[in-house]
Amino acid sequence: MFTGLVREIGTVTSVAARGGVAVLTLRAPACAPDLAVGDSLAVDGICLTVTAGRGPLVTVEAVAETRRATTLDAWHPGRRVHLEPALRAGDRLGGHLVLGHVDGVGRVLRLERAGAAARLTIRPPAGFARWLLPKGSLAVDGVSLTLDAEPGAAAFTVSLIPQTLGTTRLGELAPGDGVNLEADVLAKRTEAPGAADARPLTFQRILASGFRRSRGGQR
Repeated sequence: MFTGLVREIGTVTSVAARGGVAVLTLRAPACAPDLAVGDSLAVDGICLTVTAGRGPLVTVEAVAETRRATTLDAWHPGRRVHLEPALRAGDRLGGHLVLGHVDGVGRVLRLERAGAAARLTIRPPAGFARWLLPKGSLAVDGVSLTLDAEPGAAAFTVSLIPQTLGTTRLGELAPGDGVNLEADVLAKRTEAPGAADARPLTFQRILASGFRRSRGGQR
């Protein structure tokens, strides 16, 4: 599990194929010292397993399904990627809950600068829009972002503050670029197969479940 807060921007140093599995080596000087074989690492929002490490280099592998559902097949040596190690028990949850299970690839429609900030508009893949909630969360290439009001089925927009532009490569995106999208797992929960009650969670439902307003303290 991750938070969508990028630890560093790493670089793909090599891409190879081994028995139908993509093997990628990444230069990750900030993350590598704390990673061991078997650890999870989010790479542009994709949860991958560390299979080897040496100095600032980390090796990860991806099977065919991961390559099909993400942008990974288009990666090449020199590509810069967002990196985030898995969340540890007791760590601060500064973003939102991100699983690293990409729901699909979106396409950048435009990136509009607004002073030191920017607005990024993306066309989502088919079926993704049902998880988009006004002011809700999603991950774009592993970066935790908040949706602007009234996202649509054809496109949605997120605002990028200067901090985000300075610590990610989202400001480098251009129209037509593919991005890995993961919807908020809490938004997807309302459509879980077999769920006893698939209605959206509302304040009224919370009260109906037995919770009461607090008066002068916590309950």
